[in-house]
Amino acid sequence: MTTVGEEGPGDRRKRRDLLSMYYGKSGEPGKEATSSDQLDIDGPGFDPDTFFTRLVKEKSLTDLMKKEDELLNQITTLDSEMQTLVYENYDKFIKATETIRQMKQDFRNMEEEMTKLSTAMNSITKSSEDIERTLRDRKQEISKLASVHVLLKKLQFLFELPNRLKQAMEAQAYGQAVRYYIQARKLLEQYGEISSFKKISEECNEIVSQVAGILKAKFRNEECTPQQLNECIELLLHLKEPADLLCDEYLIRAKVKIDADLDELHRQIVLMETIKEQISTDLPADILEFVDIGCNGFISDLSLVIASYQELFIHRFQSNVELSRAASNKLIEFVQKSFNRYFDYVEKRVGFEKETGDNTLLVRALDRFYRRLQAMNKLLPTVDFTESGTQIVYRAACGRVSHYFESLKQYFAACLTDIRQALAAQQASARNQRSLSDFLDNLQKSFIDQLKATLTNLQAFVASDITFCAPPVFRQLFCTQQVREGFVVRMFQHIFQHATNCCEMTSEKSSIPAPLLLILSKLCLDFSTSTIQYMVVLVEEQFFIQNKAGLTSISELCRESKETAQKLLTHYVRLEGTVVSQMIRKSIDTRDWVNTIEPRNVRAVMKRVVEDITAIDIKVGQLYEEGSRKEQSSDSSKRTAASRQMGRTIASFTPSTIDPSVINNINKLFSERIEIFSEIDFNKVSVLTGIIKISLKTFLECVRLRTFGKYGLQQTQVDTHYLYTYLWRFVSDENLISFLLDEIVNSTLQRCVDPVPMEPSVIECICDRG
Repeated sequence: MTTVGEEGPGDRRKRRDLLSMYYGKSGEPGKEATSSDQLDIDGPGFDPDTFFTRLVKEKSLTDLMKKEDELLNQITTLDSEMQTLVYENYDKFIKATETIRQMKQDFRNMEEEMTKLSTAMNSITKSSEDIERTLRDRKQEISKLASVHVLLKKLQFLFELPNRLKQAMEAQAYGQAVRYYIQARKLLEQYGEISSFKKISEECNEIVSQVAGILKAKFRNEECTPQQLNECIELLLHLKEPADLLCDEYLIRAKVKIDADLDELHRQIVLMETIKEQISTDLPADILEFVDIGCNGFISDLSLVIASYQELFIHRFQSNVELSRAASNKLIEFVQKSFNRYFDYVEKRVGFEKETGDNTLLVRALDRFYRRLQAMNKLLPTVDFTESGTQIVYRAACGRVSHYFESLKQYFAACLTDIRQALAAQQASARNQRSLSDFLDNLQKSFIDQLKATLTNLQAFVASDITFCAPPVFRQLFCTQQVREGFVVRMFQHIFQHATNCCEMTSEKSSIPAPLLLILSKLCLDFSTSTIQYMVVLVEEQFFIQNKAGLTSISELCRESKETAQKLLTHYVRLEGTVVSQMIRKSIDTRDWVNTIEPRNVRAVMKRVVEDITAIDIKVGQLYEEGSRKEQSSDSSKRTAASRQMGRTIASFTPSTIDPSVINNINKLFSERIEIFSEIDFNKVSVLTGIIKISLKTFLECVRLRTFGKYGLQQTQVDTHYLYTYLWRFVSDENLISFLLDEIVNSTLQRCVDPVPMEPSVIECICDRG
């Protein structure tokens, strides 16, 4: 039990039981009350005597009074709920009573109507039986009369047909005239040979021939609208005009409009050519407008022609396979010829876009062009327009790649020209000297920035919202063969080839400054170590290149770059060595070494050689690291070692019984062989060593071609001692200098007519003063 104001499961069950009792519903049959049900005041088996007896036994007086109050409260609540229930449903009860009363009245009226209907049906049935019984014997006669009546109406229509046809033709209702004729055509064919109908048939045929002539004239009229044109063809087909001739005439008629659209595109092409040649001042449409002109003009009109042609001829002749196929072939031939001309104009117009830098407008135009071709495929599935369209788009994309490649080539060549001019300006003026590393950094940065900007522009061709790049074949070919191989890899290979061509030029024909060769060598070396790896990985990520089969590998490209750097550095060494060698050769060939005066100073050419070698050392040091040298002694010990070496050389040529040349050859046997043109490493010491070896080898060969006097020998001693004093610091091994200079002095002694060497102390004094 619950108190007032609270509603528990017992309250809901009690309310449900009260409602059941109100509507006369009893409990479940066969269910007997148990002792617990008798004590449940909310249950159907409640026994008040048992409940009261137990309550008196178990409860105290106070509890009984509380229980009494509780029961009074519940009774009051139930009474109020009962009243509320009755009030809420009173209106419904009243309405239900009225509805039942109205239904009784309606059913009473319906019964009267059904009675009348039944009486009428019986009367109709009786009349039908009487009629059938009466007409049973005359049924065949009536059928014959009905047939004759229909025939007479048809004959009447035939007799009236000529007048109807004339009236329709005069009213220009040619469709109505054709319909009249079609209705009577079978009768005319059936009864046309009968004399009574022969004149009618001839007159009708003559009128129909005139109608057909009028329709053909209207069909050929250029001012005829497409709707009128379709109506004329449909009527002519109903008149059984030859379908193949109508197909040809329809396509010829359509060709006039299609040619007009194509002529407008051709006019735009001519405008582009005249603008390029600066002949015309009329502004042509841009590429997007050009494509819109083609789509909204040519393709739209051709789509209408195809749809009308299919409706008029192909779909109409589906039952006749041969005729339908012939009509379809005529349409396909007409469409292909028109599209071939259209594709030619589009490709020419796209070709004029090679000079532009931005691809956005071109890609939008090509995408719109490709989308319209896809729609044409749905209209005419037997012809694949997108295949030719894809080829045009691909060639356009290839053209853009080629244009960017040529532009980047020109940009790189312009950068080299700027560097060459800056180097020439620095050589002419000693002010504002820039480091070679600055030139290299600017060249490398500007080239990479330009390359990355170009790749960004080319990404427009493979954007996610572009339709023509959806086919995997286009994306694979464009990204791998064009962008990666045809642009990035090809650009690096072009630089390598350009650098190789610089190396293959002879020194007389070469106009490339030696510092520029040094810069290119370092550029190619940097390419091989980092730049190539970075750029190739970048292009593969930007263009989603997964399949790398058959592509140029990064390692192969880096190897080629390093080989090119090696060629450039070797060529630089030989070029600088040749320049120094020419000074030495000229100084030896232009001097009389037999009658020369006693040496008082170091020759100026030797000072110039040391200055040039020092300048080369500075330039190479701006780009390459120092490199490793063998352990060297101090500068003071170098002078002492030079004096001892000179003493040994002079002592080897003191008078003796042995031929001096034999002694010299014996010394060579125990000395290490020097390779003059050895491989150059990528460091400063190796570069300077190669240049000095070439220079001193030239000095030695020039000495072997001359004859010397006493003072000529002494001047050579002074020059070689001066060179040793200053050149040892530039080479990787000072023994190279010692050996070559000893060879020069020994060769001079062998070719001297009066071999009187100068004292080492005097040589040192002259060199110190020099």
